[in-house]
Amino acid sequence: MNEAGLATADVAIGAPTPVISMKPVVLPAPGRGEDLRVCVSAPATGDGLPVIVFSHGFGQSMDGYRPLVDFWTAHGFVVIQPTHLDSRTLNLPPDDPRTPLIWRFRVEDLKRVLDGLELAEAAVPGLAGRLDPRRIAVAGHSWGAQSASMLLGARVLGSGGEPGEDMSDPRIKAGVLLALPGTGGADLTPFAAEHFPFMNPSFAEMTTPALLVAGDRDQSLLSVRGPDWFTDAYFLSPGDKSLLTVFGAEHSLGGISGYTVTETTDESPERVALIRRLTWAYLRTALGLDASSWPAARAASAQSAEPLGRIESR
Repeated sequence: MNEAGLATADVAIGAPTPVISMKPVVLPAPGRGEDLRVCVSAPATGDGLPVIVFSHGFGQSMDGYRPLVDFWTAHGFVVIQPTHLDSRTLNLPPDDPRTPLIWRFRVEDLKRVLDGLELAEAAVPGLAGRLDPRRIAVAGHSWGAQSASMLLGARVLGSGGEPGEDMSDPRIKAGVLLALPGTGGADLTPFAAEHFPFMNPSFAEMTTPALLVAGDRDQSLLSVRGPDWFTDAYFLSPGDKSLLTVFGAEHSLGGISGYTVTETTDESPERVALIRRLTWAYLRTALGLDASSWPAARAASAQSAEPLGRIESR
């Protein structure tokens, strides 16, 4: 296992390019109750563009996470952000019959984006024919990370501990999981165990390469454990995985969900800059765009007396 302390300047990034964005792009979603609305953001120039499908956290929407999305798109990625049914913009009532299965609808939303990639591409002026469907990653934050992890091979365990349905997707070549909740069972608070039965994952089949990002001060109200709960998938999943631990970061990881969101309790432009640069470097290598990006980031040693984070890889 290799470890490296990191400062923000450790990853060399080129100059940003202009970005175009289109919303809402509406994708058909039979059986969902309403069609799926997404935001598509892309570099204004370039061909063979890799794609990131991004799943937002609870209550958020396709409008969130601009600190990450703006950076990724300005540096060569197309980002597609669906608005899930739990979004505050949809105001789904608690007694809606879809509510108990929103976790499943979320995963299906991500698959609908993959199925409707050509529609999304055609909806943005000048984007048609510029995507590379062989290079697709999935990313998400918090509940969105749980949704994204299902496409990488994670499963929800049944009440008897049996693995649930395999919802992985071979079109996804890599993942970035930000503040991914850990194991269920005795690790959950009684409230979480009662109300969120889907929070009982198995990572034993999560074989797709992934970078996990966790804050070392992220204390969840849903778990009886400490911040190490958010690192479970790194230690319990097989295959090529990396873990970025961000020092001093809480659940918002410095403010990745928006530039001025009120939920951010640990605002830090430096932490956000670190995360977006390192996730960019990871995906550049994981999707076969630049073999040197991630090894260079892993090998970088902090010259600062106060590094911002630590990388572990296996």
